[in-house]
Amino acid sequence: MVLQRRRDGSGGAMQLNSVPQPNEYWAALQPHLPPFSAEEQRVAVGLYRELARGEPVSDVQLANALGLSLVTTRAMLEREAIKRFVYPDDEGRVLGFGGLAATAMHHRFEVDGRMLSTWCAWDSLFIPEILGCSARLSSPDPETGEIVRLVVTPERIHSVEPNDAVISFVWPDAQAFRTSAANVMAKFCHYIFFFASPQSGERWTSKHPGTFLCSLDNAFELAKRLNAHNFGTELAHEDASAGGRP
Repeated sequence: MVLQRRRDGSGGAMQLNSVPQPNEYWAALQPHLPPFSAEEQRVAVGLYRELARGEPVSDVQLANALGLSLVTTRAMLEREAIKRFVYPDDEGRVLGFGGLAATAMHHRFEVDGRMLSTWCAWDSLFIPEILGCSARLSSPDPETGEIVRLVVTPERIHSVEPNDAVISFVWPDAQAFRTSAANVMAKFCHYIFFFASPQSGERWTSKHPGTFLCSLDNAFELAKRLNAHNFGTELAHEDASAGGRP
């Protein structure tokens, strides 16, 4: 475990705060993540990819994309593992799912010239692998307003501007991934941001108990673990079928 000094929320004396290594944080996070069956993984990955077209996704569109009946597709969307990560629009279409949104939010996420958004900064690090393509990210530092820009491929973080940008994380809450997408956003996503510098990040985390700063490399390592846990079977099956991704 790494220790960093940080001011308490009242602006008082500096205190020692623990900053976990990736293995430690993953051990705390993984038990709270819902398991996806193989068929749920297929639906979830398909839903991400349809949403990446830039428009809300209807059940008919998803059924056609997956080659499933409408009845089966609707039943899959009601599965707890899927439903809790679906954010619907007023017409009942999927406007957002599992960190990706076809609407403007704080974290802009560009794929093939289409502008989408992610619910938190970390989403933008794991979603490119699910989509199988690179993404351009832009996100304002919530402390200074400076824009942090990244290019992320399925395999790595290709570029970062500014070079010393960091990301915040929050210790996982047992309730964060239950009930609804709105709950995930409120209890987890709203604490995970990009910062243009460690200094601005430290000022922000000092005002938000339970948060800490993480390097982008460590955050990307955690992103790969998340995808392996959630969608590893489906992504490995695709790689095997295609002989590996380009």
